[in-house]
Amino acid sequence: MARIPDRFIDELLARVDIVEVIERRVPLKKAGREWTACCPFHNERTPSFYVSPAKQFFHCFGCGAHGSAIKFLMDFERLDFQDAIEELAQPLGLSVPYEGGGDRGPGELSPLYGVLDEAANWFRDELARNAEAMAYCMQRGLDAETLQRFRIGWAPGHWDGLLRALGGGAAKLQWMEQAGLVARNEQGRWYDRFRDRLMIPILDRRGRVIAFGGRVIDKREGAGSGPKYLNSPETALFHKGRELFGLWQVRQASSTVERIVVVEGYLDAIALHQHGMPIAVATLGTSTTAEHAELLFRAAPDVVFCFDGDRAGRAAAWRALESTLPRLRDGRQAFFLFLPEGEDPDSLVRQEGGSAFVERLADAMPLSQYFFDHLAADVNTSTIDGRARLAERARPLLARLPDGAFRDLMQVALRERTGVTLTPPPLPATHSGAGQGSLDRAPASNRRSLVREAIAALLADPALAGTVSPPWAFASLDRPGIGLLAELLDVARARPGAPVAALLEHFASRPEANALNRLAMVTYPEGHDLRADFQGALSRLNQQARGARFEALARRLQQQGLDAQEKAEYLALHALRRQGQA
Repeated sequence: MARIPDRFIDELLARVDIVEVIERRVPLKKAGREWTACCPFHNERTPSFYVSPAKQFFHCFGCGAHGSAIKFLMDFERLDFQDAIEELAQPLGLSVPYEGGGDRGPGELSPLYGVLDEAANWFRDELARNAEAMAYCMQRGLDAETLQRFRIGWAPGHWDGLLRALGGGAAKLQWMEQAGLVARNEQGRWYDRFRDRLMIPILDRRGRVIAFGGRVIDKREGAGSGPKYLNSPETALFHKGRELFGLWQVRQASSTVERIVVVEGYLDAIALHQHGMPIAVATLGTSTTAEHAELLFRAAPDVVFCFDGDRAGRAAAWRALESTLPRLRDGRQAFFLFLPEGEDPDSLVRQEGGSAFVERLADAMPLSQYFFDHLAADVNTSTIDGRARLAERARPLLARLPDGAFRDLMQVALRERTGVTLTPPPLPATHSGAGQGSLDRAPASNRRSLVREAIAALLADPALAGTVSPPWAFASLDRPGIGLLAELLDVARARPGAPVAALLEHFASRPEANALNRLAMVTYPEGHDLRADFQGALSRLNQQARGARFEALARRLQQQGLDAQEKAEYLALHALRRQGQA
């Protein structure tokens, strides 16, 4: 996939005013050197959301939300990383560079967006001209406002209707092929991929057409016209495992979505929107993927998966649960609603009405209940063997849950059902070496540790990294956060002038991100000597590392002796020790 270089992200975050970015969306009030507000990501009465213009990042002490202007747009506007970068760069007149192989940058793909939008407009016009297709829409209860909101259209049955309508020569034809609108047969003749189908545009998170779903109308099903649903093929713009139909419309309906409903079909989602539930999205003919799950929870804290009650629906629900487990951080919830056999959301909401369907959603099964019910379906938990089987089935799945209250409670629930207590997982290592646990895992007695003191000072003034040089003697210490400190120093030295927000962005997807953001919120009085704090902490850490090495060599000397190089090192450390430096 094309990559945005770090140097551009550093420049962007140095030029962006995070206060201005956030204040356009959330009312801020000045509070000393910072700005504050009620957090836009959780309900609260007392402001705990702080924005630091000096460090160019935000942090909520209530729910833990934090990050740079990029992260704020990703969470608030529900944009992906590249779209958030584009959104910030545009007002500054910056062109986002993309490097490396894989997907191309948005600028190079403009013609693709163009032909897809042209096609959507042509399909819409064709629907208005086709009485049979319009009658089908009316039969399905799709009113004019819904047809317009979802840009629904019609692909006539001609082999080359769209080809002739869009025209434009060889270059245009190439873009139409790359957009998945046309294809070529064995004789080399071009033809429209979609024919005789109701056309439903699939929009990306910025409202641009990236693909289509085509549905044959009832009268033609099974009449040799191919599958009921036909999606666009995978293209440079469209990857069905990463997109959700209807998400754009959900975001347009409300800036704060508390709950989102996942259904299997386009018309199911559209029907729920039309019946007063603009919170429905649909997967695109594929199982719920990890990318889908992350998109869903980025859009709303509560997700309801709505499936048919038959075997296929329950299999799809379990796959959705497996994709969801690793993303169930505290504050996120998943539910499962199984419909009566033979019914789908479209048919049911048209029969019962929107209010009845809302009541069904309120009675949806919590993930925890579905999890244990499914795993214990063929297990006799009244026997030791049965309880052991349930525990073994649950163990690898519970291990996929992120640390937090939900994971703890799920383990308690398993113990209540089976009597088995799962062994706590080992503390996660940093990316800088095994055995150096996450800083966030440090025990309470280490809250004011030298490691934290050094990192807090460095995040207050990243230029301090330029006052020291590797190799880092302290890196040999087996202590929480040591690897993180060494890596942070390396990143800051490699990116001189990068703002604090850029350094935090580098670690945004890492387990250490929460601890770093808390340390970045540490404030110092005016005139405080940060350099003395930073170099003093590193000096003491280096001294401790030399002391630990001396002790290790002393033990080795007593047990098996030292070679010449080790003996020289031992004597040098012994001299430093006598001087109080080891």
